[in-house]
Amino acid sequence: MERLIFKQLNDWRLSESRKPLIVRGARQVGKTWALKEFGKRAYTNVAYINFEISKSLHNLFEADYNIERILFALKVESGIQIESENTLLIFDEIQECKGAITSLKYFYENAPQYHIIAAGSLLGVAMSGNTSFPVGKVNFLNIYPMSFVEFLGALHENALIELLEKEDWELLKIFKSKYIEFLKIYFFVGGMPEVVQAYIDKKSILQIRDIQLEILTAYEQDFSKHAPNEIVPRIRLVWQSIVSQLSKENKKFIFGSLKKGARAKEFELALAWLVDAGLVYKINLASKPAIPLISYSESSAFKIFGVDVGLLSAMGDIDSKTLLDGNTIFEEFKGAIAEQFVLQQLKSASNYFACYWTNEKSTAEVDFIIQKNGVIIPIEVKASENLQAKSLKAYCQKYQPSEALRTSLSDFRKEEWLTNIPLYAIENYFRKK
Repeated sequence: MERLIFKQLNDWRLSESRKPLIVRGARQVGKTWALKEFGKRAYTNVAYINFEISKSLHNLFEADYNIERILFALKVESGIQIESENTLLIFDEIQECKGAITSLKYFYENAPQYHIIAAGSLLGVAMSGNTSFPVGKVNFLNIYPMSFVEFLGALHENALIELLEKEDWELLKIFKSKYIEFLKIYFFVGGMPEVVQAYIDKKSILQIRDIQLEILTAYEQDFSKHAPNEIVPRIRLVWQSIVSQLSKENKKFIFGSLKKGARAKEFELALAWLVDAGLVYKINLASKPAIPLISYSESSAFKIFGVDVGLLSAMGDIDSKTLLDGNTIFEEFKGAIAEQFVLQQLKSASNYFACYWTNEKSTAEVDFIIQKNGVIIPIEVKASENLQAKSLKAYCQKYQPSEALRTSLSDFRKEEWLTNIPLYAIENYFRKK
């Protein structure tokens, strides 16, 4: 498989200001494979250390952070001659060893010539805890489930990718049905690499659901294994409510729906754990669509989405027959699967910080607003070819944005106040901006 992160990794490798790199992402999004594959392509040697497996190495960092001593131990453990000019050193599951995290600071200060990438499924949790973190001494990079473009690439549909890149909207219109068929499959399969590979190998969506359910089970096992015992039951309640919360007409997260009498204060830590683990996205209400957008993000009102559209389909037990029923899959959970898809593509394209907007009376809502190049862009997601955009129009009349987007199954269309981007082209549209 070809992952778009390879270009970002190579940019890091060639950067004159390179620091040890921390790659963040949820479990099963393909971090380990991507890093090993990049190492094979760009370096002579790859020294791979997994701190979840090599527990004896945890003691390595207790005495001191002498880099020469550490490198010798890593050479013994990996069996690889570690040379600064041609070796990639990978620290996997680094959150399992606090000393290894701290050592990145000393690699940066005392041995910056070495190429080091650290990764971990629960790094966000470790960073929010008591771990001493090398602030300012590392670079960061996020990896997400495979995007729609990556999915097309895995299926060797390179001509379709090239056409998206050209943005020849008239020609794209001719092949619209082909894009929509692949989009329907992607909504069901999603972007978890193991699931995508199973679909490629078997060419059947019927045999991938068990793999998705295994991934979901592994996530729930992580709750018990890594989260504080006292909040595990609350994490499960939040996690298991995602589909029902998104199935409401108003998708705002309601704590009271978790259990009778539930209050926000009881569940804040549970929700934060899921966010830090990369398993959910928390999209806050923006009190005002202004720059910097993060300053107007209201944490008291929000929606939550899952990490992957295919896993969300599995959590909602969407039947494979739905794929055959017109465009029904786009409208599942009141259109929430389409919103999940768009959010994923925005993250994959450029890790956009996103909020949503409602008017004072909550009679109008815009699904996402993002900040890009000093401009706030509203995005309304339509699950079908319905071209009405009443909420977006209300937003535009009030704030007069320089650009407003609707994304739907309809063809590209540019009006005076609105541009419609086909759902299958939204990732590429933002990747090029």
